[in-house]
Amino acid sequence: MTLRELPRVDSILAHPAVVSAARGAPRELVKAAAREALAEVRARVQAGELADLGLDSVAERAVCLLGRMLRRSLRRCINATGVVLHTGLGRAPLASAAVEALSEVAGGYSNLQADVGSGERMAREVHVEGLLHQLTGAESAVVVNNNAAATVLVLNSLAAGREVIISRGEMVEIGGAFRLPDIVALSGCRLVEVGCTNRTHLRDYRRALSPDTALILAVHQSNYRISGFTAQTPLPDLVALARETGVACAHDLGSGALVDLSQFGLPREPTVQDSVAAGCDVVFFSGDKLLGGPQCGIIVGRRAMVEPMRTNPYYRTFRVDKLTLSALEATLRLFFDPETLCEQHRTIQLLARSADDIRARAEALAAGVRRDLPTATIGVVPVESEVGGGSLSGHTIASWALSVSTPTMEAGALAARLREGDPAIFCRVHAGCALLDLRTVLPEEDDVVATAVGRAAAAPPEESA
Repeated sequence: MTLRELPRVDSILAHPAVVSAARGAPRELVKAAAREALAEVRARVQAGELADLGLDSVAERAVCLLGRMLRRSLRRCINATGVVLHTGLGRAPLASAAVEALSEVAGGYSNLQADVGSGERMAREVHVEGLLHQLTGAESAVVVNNNAAATVLVLNSLAAGREVIISRGEMVEIGGAFRLPDIVALSGCRLVEVGCTNRTHLRDYRRALSPDTALILAVHQSNYRISGFTAQTPLPDLVALARETGVACAHDLGSGALVDLSQFGLPREPTVQDSVAAGCDVVFFSGDKLLGGPQCGIIVGRRAMVEPMRTNPYYRTFRVDKLTLSALEATLRLFFDPETLCEQHRTIQLLARSADDIRARAEALAAGVRRDLPTATIGVVPVESEVGGGSLSGHTIASWALSVSTPTMEAGALAARLREGDPAIFCRVHAGCALLDLRTVLPEEDDVVATAVGRAAAAPPEESA
C-alpha cells in the first residue's frame, strides 16, 4: 500500500462499523478517532509494513480508539494482586458509609465552612476534629491532602529556621521522590542526624540538643525494617527529654492505625492513641492506609501546637475539600462501634479475611472457569498477600489465588488482556501463570472476574485489545 491509497476520513466515518460504534458519541470525538487511526496507518506505511491496512482495517482501529476515548480514564478496577493497600490502585477502598457520604455532598452544596447554627464562617476541620479528639485523646486536629504535606506543615510551623533532630535509622525514603532530608530542607529547617543506622540511644539525642533545637522528630519505620543488632529510643523517653529541655516532640506515624491489628491476626502496629498517650505534642499520619479512609494527612496533638498551623500559608495550599472530609468523617465514625468494625470497614475486612474462606471462593470460581475454558489449565494455589502502602513492611498474609494458563497465550499477554477489559483486572504473573489473589477481590466481583477470565483466555491470540 502507498500513501495515495489510504482511505479518506469521510470514508472511515461512513464505514458501517464506525457508524454503529458512533451512535450517541460526540461527532468531534468520532472524527478524532478516525484521524488518529489514519495517522497510525500512515506511520505503518512509512515504516514499510505490509499488513492489510485498507478501509476495513482502519475503520476497525478507529472503533477501538473511539471506545478508549469514550471510556473514562479514571475508572473502577478489580484488584487481584493481593496487595491490599495498593498505591497504584488507589490504596484503601472506602467503606460503604464513606461512599454514601461522598455521594450526599458531591452533587450539591454543603456546610463545609458554614456553621448551621450561626450562619457564620467556621474552620472546615470541625466536621472531624471532635471525632479525632474522642478516638485519639488529642486536643486539636488539622487535615491536609496527604502525610507528606502534613510533614511539611508540622516542620515549618514548629521549627522553621531552627534544628530538627532525627535518628539516622528513621531517615525514610518512600515512593514519589519523598526523602525526609529533602522535606526537612523544604520546610525551612536544619536537619540534625543522630545515632547510627541500626542503633540510636537517648544519649545521642541529648548530645545533639542545642539552643537552636526546636523539635525532636520520631519517624515510624512503616515501609522498612532494620533487624539484627538494633536499638531504638522508646517514644516516652523522647517525650520526657523534650519536656525536660523545652523543645517539641512530634511523631510521624505514617500508616495511622486506630485499632490494635493483632485482634485480626496481624502484627501489632503502634496506634495513634499510643503516641498521644505517650505525650507527643503532635502526631501525624495518612488517612488512606490502615485508617481505611480517603487520601489525606491528619495532624493531631496539643492545641497550642496545632492551632498555629491553621494560619501557616502552607495550610491553605494543602487543605482538603468537602469530598475528602465527608469520606473521612464517615470512616472515623465506624471506629465507634468495635462490634461491627470488621464488617463495615473495608480495609480491615480485607486484611482479616480468613484463608479458608478465600480458598472456598477460589475453588468455586475455578470450577466455573474450567467449564468455560476446557483447554486451559485452571488451578487454586496458595499465595502470600501483602498489606501494601508502606504498612507492616515484610509481613505477608496467607491467601489463595486462581491460577490460569492457556496453551495459546503467554501469561503476560493474558494479564494484559485482563487489564484492558472493563472493568480492568490487575493480577500477578508467576511461573507462566496469571494469578488472581482473591484476598483483594471483593466477593461481589467474583462473577465479573470469572466472566473476564473466560473472555480474555478464550480470545484468539491475534485479537486486538
